[in-house]
Amino acid sequence: MMYAVCVRDHFMIAHSFRGQTFGPAQRLHGATYVVDLELRRPDLDPDGVVVDISKLSDCLRAVLAELNHRNLDEIPEFAGRNTTTEFLAREIFDRMAARIDEGQLGPNANGLSTMRVVLHESHTAWAAYEGPLA
Repeated sequence: MMYAVCVRDHFMIAHSFRGQTFGPAQRLHGATYVVDLELRRPDLDPDGVVVDISKLSDCLRAVLAELNHRNLDEIPEFAGRNTTTEFLAREIFDRMAARIDEGQLGPNANGLSTMRVVLHESHTAWAAYEGPLA
C-alpha cells in the first residue's frame, strides 16, 4: 500500500527524429506535453502528507523550464538521441530525482519511495517512466 500525490504542468518543445520509424516526424515539428508527476511513499511524513505539494509544483516547473520553448535538436546533451516522449519522461524523472536528492522538497522527502512521470502527447496518447527513489 502506498500514499501518492500528483502535480501537473506542461511544456512546449520543437524537435525532429531520425529513422524511418518516424515518417514525417523526421522533420522539425512541435509538441506540447502535459506532465503528471506522481510521488509515492508507504507512510505519511510528520506533517501528514506525501510531500509539500507547493514545493513539488515549484520543482517540476523549474525542471520543465529548462526544456520549455526549446528546440531539443540544439541541446548538446541530446545530440544523436531521438527525444521521444519516452526519452523525455526519463529525462524529467532523472532531473527531478536529482533535485529531490539535493533536498529541494525538504527534509521529509527522504521517505519517498517511487516516482512516476507521465507525458501526455494528446488526449489519446501518453508515455511514462517510473522508478524507485534513493
